[in-house]
Amino acid sequence: MMQNVHLAPETDEDDLYSGYNDYNPIYDIEELENDAAFQQAVRTSHGRRPPSKTSLASSIGRPMTGAIQDGVTRPMTAVRAAGFTKAALRGSAFDPLSQSRGPAPPLEAKKKDSPEEKIKQLEKEVNELVEESCIASSCGDLKLALEKAKDAGRKERVLVRQREQVTTPENINLDLTYSVLFNLASQYSVNEMYAEALNTYQVIVKNKMFSNAGILKMNMGNIYLKQRNYSKAIKFYRMALDQVPSVNKQMRIKIMQNIGVTFIQAGQYSDAINSYEHIMSMAPNLKAGYNLTICYFAVGDREKMKKAFQKLITVPLEIDEDKYISPSDDPHTNLVTEAIKNDHLRQMERERKAMAEKYIMTSAKLIAPVIETSFAAGYDWCVEVVKASQYVELANDLEINKAVTYLRQKDYNQAVEILKVLEKKDSRVKSAAATNLSALYYMGKDFAQASSYADIAVNSDRYNPAALTNKGNTVFANGDYEKAAEFYKEALRNDSSCTEALYNIGLTYEKLNRLDEALDCFLKLHSILRNSAEVLYQIANIYELMENPSQAIEWLMQVVSVIPTDPQVLSKLGELYDREGDKSQAFQYYYESYRYFPCNIEVIEWLGAYYIDTQFWEKAIQYFERASLIQPTQVKWQLMVASCFRRSGNYQKALDTYKDTHRKFPENVECLRFLVRLCTDLGLKDAQEYARKLKRLEKMKEIREQRIKSGRDGSGGSRGKREGSASGDASYVDPLGPQIERPKTAAKKRIDEDDFADEELGDDLLPE
Repeated sequence: MMQNVHLAPETDEDDLYSGYNDYNPIYDIEELENDAAFQQAVRTSHGRRPPSKTSLASSIGRPMTGAIQDGVTRPMTAVRAAGFTKAALRGSAFDPLSQSRGPAPPLEAKKKDSPEEKIKQLEKEVNELVEESCIASSCGDLKLALEKAKDAGRKERVLVRQREQVTTPENINLDLTYSVLFNLASQYSVNEMYAEALNTYQVIVKNKMFSNAGILKMNMGNIYLKQRNYSKAIKFYRMALDQVPSVNKQMRIKIMQNIGVTFIQAGQYSDAINSYEHIMSMAPNLKAGYNLTICYFAVGDREKMKKAFQKLITVPLEIDEDKYISPSDDPHTNLVTEAIKNDHLRQMERERKAMAEKYIMTSAKLIAPVIETSFAAGYDWCVEVVKASQYVELANDLEINKAVTYLRQKDYNQAVEILKVLEKKDSRVKSAAATNLSALYYMGKDFAQASSYADIAVNSDRYNPAALTNKGNTVFANGDYEKAAEFYKEALRNDSSCTEALYNIGLTYEKLNRLDEALDCFLKLHSILRNSAEVLYQIANIYELMENPSQAIEWLMQVVSVIPTDPQVLSKLGELYDREGDKSQAFQYYYESYRYFPCNIEVIEWLGAYYIDTQFWEKAIQYFERASLIQPTQVKWQLMVASCFRRSGNYQKALDTYKDTHRKFPENVECLRFLVRLCTDLGLKDAQEYARKLKRLEKMKEIREQRIKSGRDGSGGSRGKREGSASGDASYVDPLGPQIERPKTAAKKRIDEDDFADEELGDDLLPE
């Protein structure tokens, strides 16, 4: 038994691949061309070789087929499969692969004009048009998308007709038809062609061959909602709801939300409440909870408002904050945590959380004033509910809103008290509270306290643009415009959309007489706030300071287009046109200003002087009478009224006006002069009495002037007159917010008491 067992030799234990590199001369084909026996065998025919019973060995030692060697007969080889035939080899060269026949003939080309090929090509074109329409719509080119969708619809109808002629109706591509019609309806809808979109949707919905087409009734409901046809919108939403199986819970919830929104817009809050209550019981979400709170607020149910707010608070956010905190010191884990801290999922979670906080804050501000006897108690209840939820950090924000509500009610003491309590909280809340306190003290002109709290706000949060703006305002109020500009610039670096800082830095440059930079600031602000009257006015004001009245007028015209009833802007336009010498346009805007605000003395004065220049005395009288009512202690308005009566030839009315003026102002010399002259011209006996009074007043005036002159001479010389006492008012610009800096209208025609100087006999009283 052991004789059949062969042990491997120990010497060859490592040589497992022995024998693979041995060379066999049979496989040597490099010398076949020089092998005479092989070449002779190739040239001769297999059937013509002389028969031989002995084995003829080739030059390489290979036995002949069928030869007997070592008592064993070699089997015959089937050569017919290798391409050898007796007939083919007779008189022909060796060609087993039939290479002498040449290349194979080309494949038969398909006929392009065949119906099947035409249908396939047309179907391809339809698909391409649908894709192009979708791409154009996603890029915002709605017109091109609609054109492509229409082309696809036309070609698809041609395709259907051709396919009906070639094949049976069962072979029509329903998916392609559905996609073409659905895309066409969608493009009609986004292009606000609602009638066409509804007709196209009806074609899809009524076709029984399209499976699950009933869900498109929700799109039809959306169109009716845009058209404010609420009854039909609800009808189609409910029809779509019946088409959706119960397993598609998410889709059913969305349709029910649309139904609730439609009921709210229709004012049917009770029906909307039923829809949202069902949603909150089945699958609560933030939007449904927020809308439910609004509905209960609309119907005025306090208790249900509280319950709805509590349901909104308890909606799970499904956000795991712990996964963004590395639990160990493993470098690999830390890298993964850093990589996911700002990925798309994290951004989506931030947006969801921000939306939840917005809904909760808005709901709290809405219901807090009405759920309790006072808004303070309502805010306290909301704060307690929020503190017991997952939104604990919102409680401080609600406290700040409570303080802001006190500010709206002008209860500043309560607002300051709440903000001072919040000042002791964490840095974010502390910065917000200090910012509001700084604004409060600034509005109260307590710039020291405002600056102190602005410093606290800035130190708590250096990147708070509101705090930096308030700090710049306090520095601006102290006259340090360069430093104020630095704070405003820092606020803009932290938040480029801080319009208050940009507006204030423009005012600062204006104070520093850097008009080009100020103009750049306001032009940038104008690109952000296109219809802001304050910004437009400041641009016009800077152009006026730059002595470019045409541009100033152009920008003021834009202000008038925004607020056409502002009397100060209209009077400013009148002033600019008056400087340009266009009296008619100046009169038009001054008159409009007077019509909206008939108490502006400068405007009244200009209009009265305009009518005097044009010698419309009767019209001038009504403006001077208005001025005398506004300023009853000013004698010049009554003198102007009397002068206009005298110029118009109504001497009796002029005399009565002068007498009335003399009774009110018995020491007015000019009035007595006119009385003496008028009584003398009319031959009245009162002329002598008025002449005696005039003489006595002139003598008293002369004695008074002599005393003043002697007093100046005794004091060692006259003192210098004070300069700047008659200068124009420098209006203070409050940089806290966008305030229009409107300088007083400098009326071109002014009437002073100097206009009533003594005149020659027979001359009339005229203004300058």
